[in-house]
Amino acid sequence: MSFLAADQRELYLPLVEGIHESPPWGLFLRNLVARTSARHAFIVITLAKAPPDEEPTAIHAAAPRAADEPPLDFRQFNALRLHPHGALRPGRVYNLDEMLDFDDRRQLAHQRAELERMGVRYGRWLRVSASGAADAWLVLVRHREDFSASSSAVLSTIAPHLGAALRTLAALIELRLQAAMAHAALGRIGVGQLALDASGRVMAADPVAERLLNFAPDSGPLPGPQSSRRLHVTPGAARELEYACAQIAAGADTAERMVQLDERRGLWLLLRKAQLPLARPHAAPAVIGTLRETRREDAEAAAAVLRLRHGLSQNEARLAHALSAGESIAEAGARLGLTPETARNYSKRIYAKTGTSGQADLVREILTGLPPFA
Repeated sequence: MSFLAADQRELYLPLVEGIHESPPWGLFLRNLVARTSARHAFIVITLAKAPPDEEPTAIHAAAPRAADEPPLDFRQFNALRLHPHGALRPGRVYNLDEMLDFDDRRQLAHQRAELERMGVRYGRWLRVSASGAADAWLVLVRHREDFSASSSAVLSTIAPHLGAALRTLAALIELRLQAAMAHAALGRIGVGQLALDASGRVMAADPVAERLLNFAPDSGPLPGPQSSRRLHVTPGAARELEYACAQIAAGADTAERMVQLDERRGLWLLLRKAQLPLARPHAAPAVIGTLRETRREDAEAAAAVLRLRHGLSQNEARLAHALSAGESIAEAGARLGLTPETARNYSKRIYAKTGTSGQADLVREILTGLPPFA
């Protein structure tokens, strides 16, 4: 089959760009429906690392003539016990007859009747695989006439491209999971981070930094993408930030620097040279900026971690966490409804169970352990 310019515009480019859609490949699927004159189509995506009880992602598209019809439910297809999708050979196009059970006449009659009720008389199945990381099944159906040979050829042609896109999507999903875990952990302790270039432009900001800071479009003379931003701070803080970034990037000052961003909120930015193990090609930042809001973790959640980690009782764990928050034994005990003598006895047991030598050592143990992430 010859390669057409329309293929690139309507199928291959949407495959690449569709990786970033949510859910992916909506435009690609709609264009494929138009190209093959299908009535309905759907892609079912399963990830190898997904929990067994997690339902696959299904993306549906319909031709304009079927826009008012309910979308096809892939679960109804599964209930018909068609040829197992996992047994399909990747890259090969299957027609509907190959999916039916001709060995069991009763089952075959049931399958045909249900498909007719769903408005499905003709279909094409295509399985694509992402090297063990994910699988996808592309299904096209029609009602009045069978698909042409050219429609099947289109599926055969796009199969390797869809497989490559699926592998990229699976890798991107894993990277998104890693980033989400890192952001969640930092967010629990109120830490935000910025990636800055040598002029102080913001290259990236995590969710905490986005929430705590204000940004303005970069209107300076330096070249860069239109989406470049700078921190919206006082002129003095902006000059200090730009100078510090330039010095750190030039290697003139390898030590960390501090810039006060908001005196009212007591918000400071710690700047250090970026030393990230990034694969090429990359947009490497010159400086990493770290800020932290004043907050502590939920007391009950942290106490639960202390109970599990050190075998403390509930009251001992609550008292230990209160001590880590800066309260004295007497203050914490009174707030928890303990007598001064009981609070002192609890503190001795806490030190013994945690292996600490006093309140300062206990605070160090708690703040450098897992309770802040509870």
